[in-house]
Amino acid sequence: MNVKLVSQFVLLLFAANGAPLVAKIALGDFLARPIDGGLTLPDDQALLGSSKTIRGVVASVLFTAALAPLVGISVAAGALIAATAMAGDLVSSFIKRRMRLRSSSAALGLDQIPESLLPALASQHVLGLGLVEIVFITMSFLICELVLSPLFFMAGIRDRRS
Repeated sequence: MNVKLVSQFVLLLFAANGAPLVAKIALGDFLARPIDGGLTLPDDQALLGSSKTIRGVVASVLFTAALAPLVGISVAAGALIAATAMAGDLVSSFIKRRMRLRSSSAALGLDQIPESLLPALASQHVLGLGLVEIVFITMSFLICELVLSPLFFMAGIRDRRS
């Protein structure tokens, strides 16, 4: 197992998932347009929810792509990691809305696994990730997220605990 690559990847996952929070703090309501445009489906639930913004996705991709070379991964791979992490986050939001969970509500596993597994799978050929690295990336992100999220909440960085 390539521990260095797993560590680099997990760091970039945290950057990808943290960038929308930083953008929200830095920019306030500027460019805070919901990706789903406020669309409500026949189940009377939002498609994704108001917390999933264009600003957040753009911030995630730009920040992670810029950070990637600093940790030894290409800009393109950093952008891929961020884009697929955001896609995983959108998938989990869609599922949570169908489960009638409110926007930004926590759902153990559903909040962490798509955001880490999808980027790992999408990057496996680009970065040479094997099955062991993919599993370790996913599990490391899940565990770190569960440990760090309450700390970020207490520090006022996050709106919710995981």
